[in-house]
Amino acid sequence: MTPNQETSMKVAVIGAGNVGATVARNIAEADVADVVMVDIVEGVPQGKALDLSESGAVQDFAVKVTGTNDYADIAGASVVVVTAGFPRKPGMSRDDLLTTNSKVVSSVAAQIKRHAPDAVVIMVTNPLDVMAYVAMKETGFPRERVLGMAGVLDSARLRFFIAAELGVRPADVSAMVLGGHGDGMVPLLSHTTVGGVGVTDLIGKERLAEI
Repeated sequence: MTPNQETSMKVAVIGAGNVGATVARNIAEADVADVVMVDIVEGVPQGKALDLSESGAVQDFAVKVTGTNDYADIAGASVVVVTAGFPRKPGMSRDDLLTTNSKVVSSVAAQIKRHAPDAVVIMVTNPLDVMAYVAMKETGFPRERVLGMAGVLDSARLRFFIAAELGVRPADVSAMVLGGHGDGMVPLLSHTTVGGVGVTDLIGKERLAEI
């Protein structure tokens, strides 16, 4: 495939901040889908898309990466990843963002419904679980097409910290975190293993609580 030659699959990333740009980079480097980055700030998605496109010569990918301020450009997207919203400030909980980010997500969801009515939506914006619900209600999409990334993220974080504590690879750790993406999440330590050995046999209860 030649540089900027369109593929048969398109992924849209809404929000070109740090998280959105990272998501776009990971998708582009997989070299399987074109990427459209959307942001309300003029010049930001365009600049980041150009930087990402130019890195294809080094990272060996040739998918088309576009930056835009126009939601019409997400038309035909198979997947839409929503990272748009206000970030947490020091001392804030994820729930403190509920009012402001629900307005953002409602607006974004309306645009997705209009321009990419067949897409699967992956929500990243906090508070994640509520935002996924807002997006589902605003789009009218069935629940199997509006997903939140919290379970995978929280479980990955737990695996990382346990691996760091024991000096092993995260791939050697099997762990799962359930519940909402926030202070109420529950790590299933009784089902967490490291190389097949229960983590409670390897790390004391007090230290596990700190982790």
